[in-house]
Amino acid sequence: FLPALGMAASLSILVMLQPDAGSALLILAVTFTVLTVAGARPFHLGMTMVTVLPLVVTFIISAGYRRQRLLTFLDPWADPEGAGFQMVQSYLSLAQGGWTGGGLMQGNAKLHFLPAPHTDFIFAVLGEELGLLGAITVLALFGIIFWRASRIAVLCKDPFGAYLTAGFTTLLGLQILGNLGVVLGLLPTKGLPLPFFSAGGS
Repeated sequence: FLPALGMAASLSILVMLQPDAGSALLILAVTFTVLTVAGARPFHLGMTMVTVLPLVVTFIISAGYRRQRLLTFLDPWADPEGAGFQMVQSYLSLAQGGWTGGGLMQGNAKLHFLPAPHTDFIFAVLGEELGLLGAITVLALFGIIFWRASRIAVLCKDPFGAYLTAGFTTLLGLQILGNLGVVLGLLPTKGLPLPFFSAGGS
């Protein structure tokens, strides 16, 4: 348990120092999932969480820009032209899409209205261009991938294959949920790309 945890902690600390708290938390979450599937004792996992969680929270709130992200998440309309600009533009993009959207490549949000439209907020662009029905279709496709990957992890007879698939499924699922949570205003901005959609070799 400790060697695996030590390796993950080392990687997470290096990533946090970049600083990239979202990816560091993702690494820890994948590690905990794989350790759980591998049969780690719940007591060990619980004690590790009790120890690590306060450190992570302290690190997150120690930086001014991360505190600002949290405050903006709670009320993006308090500063719609400043700190809350990206979140407000995401809401507007999704709202303009309606049921069927304005058509592929016909959206206006990506034309200097919505920051990072090709990475963190690409789902808002998708919602504007393909509408609610298009967004639901994309979510359904993600659900199929997640369901098939989970099934492979459960049915795999090779332990390494099961751990690998469980880690991949967790990584994919949490990254999708993290990105969509930010775009929909359910989570503070973290800078996680959307797998298979965001630019940059995902």
